[in-house]
Amino acid sequence: MTIQARISLVAAALLTITACSEAPNTETAGYGGANASELPPIGIVIHGGAGTITRENMTPEREAAFTAALTAALDAGYAILEEGGDSMDAVIAAIQLMEEEPLFNAGRGAVYTFDGGHELDASLMHGGTLDAGAVSGVRTVRSPIALAREVMENSRHVMLSAAGAEEFAAERGLELVDNTYFNTEHRYEQLQRALELLREQDRSGDHIAHADWDRAFDMGTVGAVALDRAGNIVAGTSTGGMTAKRYNRIGDSPIIGAGTWADNASCGVSATGHGEYFIRYNVSAQICSRVKYLGETIDAAGRYVIHEELLPAGGTGGVIIMDAQGNVSMPFNTEGMYRGARTSREGTVIGIYAEEE
Repeated sequence: MTIQARISLVAAALLTITACSEAPNTETAGYGGANASELPPIGIVIHGGAGTITRENMTPEREAAFTAALTAALDAGYAILEEGGDSMDAVIAAIQLMEEEPLFNAGRGAVYTFDGGHELDASLMHGGTLDAGAVSGVRTVRSPIALAREVMENSRHVMLSAAGAEEFAAERGLELVDNTYFNTEHRYEQLQRALELLREQDRSGDHIAHADWDRAFDMGTVGAVALDRAGNIVAGTSTGGMTAKRYNRIGDSPIIGAGTWADNASCGVSATGHGEYFIRYNVSAQICSRVKYLGETIDAAGRYVIHEELLPAGGTGGVIIMDAQGNVSMPFNTEGMYRGARTSREGTVIGIYAEEE
């Protein structure tokens, strides 16, 4: 499907969402007929990956496609919140739309492994209960974020991996697909460039350090954080991982505390970037800990961890953050990050490039 065709499909989805939003609003029924400004805040913030993203390497058509995809995901999640739905459903709805969008490195459009397949990861956390679910290395589950929810709500465990996770998915009735379902031409071309880089390094005898790997190969991990009327924060992340990864490599996205974290007492975070560093610095949980124990704002905490700790160590990427008051922060240390937010107090914001921050 061409980019233009996908834009048309996203536009149709937006029209449907708009039509629903024009229906009579009954969300104030449980709040004594309060005005919208008097209701508890709601909001959702999303990301579609961070990396080498500049205006110079972006066509107008491709920028429009990313903007449309981010807007559709935001509006789908926000519509659930606006109707009085919970943050869990909002996060799942937003992420599933991005998992189905080949522009992103999650679901369809996931990067290729060294062996030419796809291994997908996802995680989910509820800030009110601190319940969490995660999956890693799944190859045949159409929606990894949906499986993460099943693990959280219907298993005794927090994380399942590979064949065992797929067996559980089948037991729970989730849709399974052939691994080729996730194939896309542009990701295959990225794999070929990555393999050539590896061959060049082998010929020269040099070792590719993690910090030297081209982030353009991997960008596209998706995530969402939402706040509902009940004050519950939920965070989720879904990814295809790292291009040309080997040996069943696992990054930060399915690891609670590294790629995903939520606590109503502080904030919710979803991360995107070079996973090895996000794991080592426990980025998502550390940000919320600074909010909870040091009294920092989410903006101050996020910027400190991303710019003052992660970047000097060689870690690149960014995070999206939301607190219980509906405040949003989206710090990153790369040239760009696909991102967006929509809240009851601030409206909608979409960003791609660093200068828009």
